[in-house]
Amino acid sequence: MTDETAAIRAAVQTYLDGLYEGDADKLATVFHPTSALTWEETGVLTILPRDQWLTAVRGRASSQARGLERRDEILLIDQSSPTTAFVKLTCQIPPRFFTDYLSFLKVEGRWQVAQKIFATDVRN
Repeated sequence: MTDETAAIRAAVQTYLDGLYEGDADKLATVFHPTSALTWEETGVLTILPRDQWLTAVRGRASSQARGLERRDEILLIDQSSPTTAFVKLTCQIPPRFFTDYLSFLKVEGRWQVAQKIFATDVRN
């Protein structure tokens, strides 16, 4: 594993930890201030700016606090240049199960999510 791959993995782990713990401040360290979350639902594309998402995270009980099982996995890391990378992963906040596509840029010497696109599968 290269140093850059390790740094990308560390950023992803911070994201996953922050998501499970409901720690918006931790999430903010990984997501660039201009980033957004994008998804499609019933044919409608929605774009949610990072800060609005962080406000929602602060306002809800975390998976950890709710005693939900944690299951997340990095499926793919593709670094296409010294400053760009793509990560595919799975995570869950039952009953929602997610596949995330994270576009990373190395900005100011650290890997940051520039864009998150995700799909959700709701299971009973």
